[in-house]
Amino acid sequence: MTLPSQIFEKLAALGVSASEVEEKFVRGTGPGGQKINKTSSTVWLRHGPTGIEVRCQRERSQTANRAVAWAELVLKLEARIRAARLAVVAGREAERRRNRPKSRGQKLRMIQAKRHRAGTKAGRGRPGMD
Repeated sequence: MTLPSQIFEKLAALGVSASEVEEKFVRGTGPGGQKINKTSSTVWLRHGPTGIEVRCQRERSQTANRAVAWAELVLKLEARIRAARLAVVAGREAERRRNRPKSRGQKLRMIQAKRHRAGTKAGRGRPGMD
């Protein structure tokens, strides 16, 4: 039961070793009768450090399910790494937008709003000073 070398290449590119993945063969669930109840053709994979789990019983063959499960695990790991990178970039962009200088129009509107608010508050007076 060997896996395609492409899967190991992708895992190596992600910085994940195959030894970090726990692999079990369990009995499937659902329709299928005696065949599904007798054979352990479902493949269950769990990547220890991230806790990502994949369960595959798409095919009748354990070998085919194993290849599909490993491919799905690689896709989930790639998606997780991509999401982390996007979060870093989004945080950097938010920080850049927060710290950029205000335009002349923004400054004028801000000053006008402050003056308007000050005028509203100035008309109130102190309570009990009648």
